[in-house]
Amino acid sequence: MSKHVAVLMGGWSAEREISLRSGQACADAAERGGYRVSRLDVTREVAARLRELNPDVALNVLHGRPGEDGTLQGLLEILGIPYSHSGVLASALAMQKDIAKTVLKAAGVPVPGGVVATRVEAASRHLLPPPYVIKPVAEGSSVGVFIVRADHKHPPQELTRADWSFGDRVLVEPYIPGKELTCAVMGDKALGVIEIVPTVKFYDYEAKYAPGGSKHLLPAPISKEIYEECRRLSLAAHRALGCRGVSRTDFRYDDSLSGAKGLACLEVNTQPGMTEVSLVPELAQHAGIGFEDLVRWMIEDASLDR
Repeated sequence: MSKHVAVLMGGWSAEREISLRSGQACADAAERGGYRVSRLDVTREVAARLRELNPDVALNVLHGRPGEDGTLQGLLEILGIPYSHSGVLASALAMQKDIAKTVLKAAGVPVPGGVVATRVEAASRHLLPPPYVIKPVAEGSSVGVFIVRADHKHPPQELTRADWSFGDRVLVEPYIPGKELTCAVMGDKALGVIEIVPTVKFYDYEAKYAPGGSKHLLPAPISKEIYEECRRLSLAAHRALGCRGVSRTDFRYDDSLSGAKGLACLEVNTQPGMTEVSLVPELAQHAGIGFEDLVRWMIEDASLDR
């Protein structure tokens, strides 16, 4: 009898719509692969729904909270349902960018400098010399991110808006000029490296998910040394945070500096996008792994105690 897979998608984070697109793509691929599939738009009643469905496996395709921060992983552990991607600790750790940076730095993965501040502090004065970047400590997909350029007299006042929903703590980091690079890890193997060239002002939420919002250059047009260093660091970051399954690590690369000095790891995504324009499916395809096979691999890799 075929495995019953619950594809968990949607949720209530800022990335809900992308998660729904990722989830539908994965559910379609799983059905084509012969699995029995239940599509579950996650609400706060998720535990009761999972008990009703009683799936063999949960394919977690949520982005942001609660699917990416360890809380859903903890629930699945309690329910005894094997699940894809990273476990409780790695998920929670990777989501907290400030603490993740500490762990990555200790593991020899280069990270940007910077400070953690409240959003009110970050809005009141320049905490670093411009240009610099302000981003929420625990959000993904570049939501709530600002680049403060050298000609900006004041920090962005949007940080003080009453409807700000990205948490009170932000990371303030030096802006690293150069290239945006990303590399996926699948199990214990680093895939290729993509350079992302935004066709909008920077690689924000819109550039990530709107068709034509960015160009993906694969393989990235960088030296072999930097290409391989990106792959090595992606695997090192994946292991340092204790990730499982598929992850994706994002870098900035200041190519004006010699050798690998210009590489800095921005973050590790434990629930990377799985839409038709997403990076991980593209990297897998480049490695000879089609989308259906990628989804099958994630389902078969699912476990408890991750």
